[in-house]
Amino acid sequence: MRTNPSEEKKTPIITTYCSKNRNHDNISDLVLVKYKCQTNGVPVTTSNGSTLPLVPETNNDAESGYNPFQHRLVPHSTTNFETLIHLLKGSLGTGILAMPLAFRNAGLFFGLIATFAIGFICTYCIHVLVRCSHVLCQRMKVPSLSFADIAENAFLSGSPRVRKYSGLARGLVDLFLCIDLLGCCCVYIVFVAKNLKQVGDQYHYEFSINSWIFILMIPLIVLNLIRSLKFLAPFSMIANLFTGAAMCITFYYVFQDLPSVGARPQMAEWTQLPLFFGTAIFALEGIGVVMPLENNMKTPQSFLGCPGVLNFGMFVVVLLYSGFGFFGYLRYGDHTEGSITLNLPDDEKLAQSVKVMIAIAILITYSLQFYVPMEIIWKSVKPRFSSNHIRYEYLLRVVLVICTVIIAAVVPQLGPFISLIGAVCLSMLGMIFPSVIELVTYQSDSSRKCSYTMIIKNILIISFGILGFVTGAYSSLKEIIEEHFPHSKH
Repeated sequence: MRTNPSEEKKTPIITTYCSKNRNHDNISDLVLVKYKCQTNGVPVTTSNGSTLPLVPETNNDAESGYNPFQHRLVPHSTTNFETLIHLLKGSLGTGILAMPLAFRNAGLFFGLIATFAIGFICTYCIHVLVRCSHVLCQRMKVPSLSFADIAENAFLSGSPRVRKYSGLARGLVDLFLCIDLLGCCCVYIVFVAKNLKQVGDQYHYEFSINSWIFILMIPLIVLNLIRSLKFLAPFSMIANLFTGAAMCITFYYVFQDLPSVGARPQMAEWTQLPLFFGTAIFALEGIGVVMPLENNMKTPQSFLGCPGVLNFGMFVVVLLYSGFGFFGYLRYGDHTEGSITLNLPDDEKLAQSVKVMIAIAILITYSLQFYVPMEIIWKSVKPRFSSNHIRYEYLLRVVLVICTVIIAAVVPQLGPFISLIGAVCLSMLGMIFPSVIELVTYQSDSSRKCSYTMIIKNILIISFGILGFVTGAYSSLKEIIEEHFPHSKH
């Protein structure tokens, strides 16, 4: 008769450190011990050079290895379907509306092929990050890790020559995540305000753009007081329905009087390609929300694999982005605007409904983008408060939302600057960091050493990430210069 795992005799995990061990140094071992204790919520107890107990471990764990999924205690875990909804909503942002413009800078068929290629690379890098997370969770005996935790522990548990960079790795990931995602929140506010202003002007509600921005502050504060991803899932579902309906109506306009494929260039000039790569990478990369989604799943083993939540969700995302870009550019050609909604008729109610639905969907997406930087910042300031943690967390949420609203109001033409930050951050977060983390993680694992294939593959991805870094920065700077210094391009 099989025994219930919860009824098995539990034995403590003993973590020791010894100055005679050539593969570890005392400081790193002590940090590892302290980290595991804090993560599992147990105190550090040191006796005769050993720290014990860290976490209770079943005999089954001791025999077959630590399984992090069995130790995850998530109060409001999300189902596979809810995680898929969040993944779709987190990936389908304002970038999809700019894909026709990206195709204008690439050509029809080159843009189609390149979009699928970039989508494949982005998805693969997410796989790499999540797999490294699982390896490091087993190595560290912890149930889950954030993106920054993965970077820090990959270096901290690696060879002695890389351990000193663990703090830098964590700091860089947190910095890039906060700048990128809070920047996206500011862009979303401006985007929603501009769409509502266009519709409001048709009905003589002629408020200024800043007035619309401050009107949005109240619903944003209320929405972002929701602390659990599970409770945000219904809002993400609503946003997905609005986005789907808006895209269907947009396709209705796009497919009217659609010209032949031969009417558009199949490949653009080489000088225009950097603009395409910068926009496509910014639009397709959604690695910032991946680890919180995977860590909050009821069945995290279903996130990867075939088909898996990630593969299915990213396939749908890439398909929608490529279809939107291909047919949008085919319909409007050289007249394609920065957002395809601007190509729709201003005086038709059906077209106006698209702008309203997209505005609502993006407004809800703000909450998902806000979740990660809020989590990072709150973890860093929480120890400063001895009590009333919930009250102070709510206060911090309100303050951060107000700050993004003020930044959006002060700099309403924020798009080009955030595109620059986003392209730089996402090239680092989505391609360069996962590849470096994989190399460091497996380099120190005697059972899973880095092969030459893995090294060459990661070098190629890092090179492509640097290409995205350079091309994204180039396209964004070019847009900034042309917008703010129009005479400089002549």
